[in-house]
Amino acid sequence: MNCETAFRLDSETALITGGGTGIGLGIARCMVNAGARVVLVGRREKELAEAAAALGDRTTYVVQDITCFAELPALVRSAEQAAGSPISILVNNAGVHLKKFAADTTPEEFQTVFTTHVLAAHALTRLVVPGLVARGRGSILFTSSMAAFMGVPQVMAYAAAKSAYFGMVATLSAELAGSGVRVNAIAPGWIFSEMSRKALDNDAPRKAKVLSRIQMGRMGQPEDVGWAAVYLCSAAANYVTGVTLPVDGGAAVGF
Repeated sequence: MNCETAFRLDSETALITGGGTGIGLGIARCMVNAGARVVLVGRREKELAEAAAALGDRTTYVVQDITCFAELPALVRSAEQAAGSPISILVNNAGVHLKKFAADTTPEEFQTVFTTHVLAAHALTRLVVPGLVARGRGSILFTSSMAAFMGVPQVMAYAAAKSAYFGMVATLSAELAGSGVRVNAIAPGWIFSEMSRKALDNDAPRKAKVLSRIQMGRMGQPEDVGWAAVYLCSAAANYVTGVTLPVDGGAAVGF
């Protein structure tokens, strides 16, 4: 293995939830550029179709709400049929955002966030794991958040869901490492995306505070997360499992 091949994903097929926009699309773009076949999953067909067309002929998509758990086995079958090969990389990236103070967040709202981020990610992961184990290789990647590292106001449900990934990654890594399957997470900081715009638009003081916390003095791009994802799923990271990698411009350790 050399530098030219270590970071390539030529033999991989990646299923990326929430892959039609934002960070998910950034991950997809980088994985395609690294040689992977990619299947985008999301609820909005127009966005998925546009993204797949832009990414080229190694990309396809499946329209699916991943919180419809009973439909997930069919999703996995459709994804593998569309790609023409078994899934070797699962990126649990789909999510929803809720900007509310903790005291104003209802149990129903909390449950909605938790269901999408945690329960759906687990439901999909458990369906993909047997195939990865049988083939003796593969990667599972979760998109966590810097909100799991620091106290960010008005994101109680989101932070709780993203924090849950720490335990999921550690446990899955312990269970699967001996089978050749690696499990990691990325914790993006403030990245330009539809979700970040919703959180910061019309809130100038919050945006100013955000930028003041980032050591690099700027927000990141989806591809900054994408190339980190390529690394963690590539042969270059063959001895890396059970970790959560911050990609945040230094925000989590900022002064």
